Amino acid sequence: MELFYSQDIEGTLLRLDEEETRHCVKVLRHRTGEEIFVIDGQGRLLKCILTSTAGSRAQAEIVERTPSWGGHPYHLTMAVCPTKNNERFEWFLEKACEIGVDRIVPLIGEHSERKVYKTDRARKILVSAAKQSLKAAVPVIDEPVSVKAFLKGFESDSLRLIAYCFEDETDLRRSINDVLAGLPKPDTSEATLHKPDASASAVPDIIIMIGPEGDFSPEEAHAARAAGFLPVHFGPSRMRTETAALFAVSAVYQHFV
Repeated sequence: MELFYSQDIEGTLLRLDEEETRHCVKVLRHRTGEEIFVIDGQGRLLKCILTSTAGSRAQAEIVERTPSWGGHPYHLTMAVCPTKNNERFEWFLEKACEIGVDRIVPLIGEHSERKVYKTDRARKILVSAAKQSLKAAVPVIDEPVSVKAFLKGFESDSLRLIAYCFEDETDLRRSINDVLAGLPKPDTSEATLHKPDASASAVPDIIIMIGPEGDFSPEEAHAARAAGFLPVHFGPSRMRTETAALFAVSAVYQHFV
């Protein structure tokens, strides 16, 4: 199934940008009157009929909308320190999107080797990964923020987890699977997932923090616990930042689906 992406929508009129138009018209050779499928990045799959392929921006008429297409029954925020090697973090972005994540927050910690992170390329990677994995929602990626700034203000009903490797605090940490086991599983039937008026409040809200190559500082870990974050571990293996982050995404996905 070939998917296109657009947020340029007015009523039933949809426009593809220049890059999507080029792929649709020049590469795949779609013509006026043909059916195409477009994701809006907000969770809706749009069945469309091409009405114009002239110029640099193709236009289409929306004939059917499917909400929560390719979605998952939870809301997951991954707050992860970008790695020194940018390709490793981009690999995490792609794979996390394929599995199921809703928001990614690049964290800058005291031990971070990468202090600057630009999100323009990351957004393109997430759009491409969403289309490839047949998801209509594109994960949001925030602008980078310090750990201390990120820890200010959270909804009381969110499950907040933090992973770190302090050997003198092993007794404080629980397995992430044990923690997730305490969460109820919402209805994942197709009828429920695709209801336009489905209540967002019924969806578990999970936030997971993953530190940089040098781990969080003790002060950052203490501040996170004070903000309601529960320390968790992923087993005896020592993992790279991007591996640990993807492990966490996979654990949440496996629990709920």
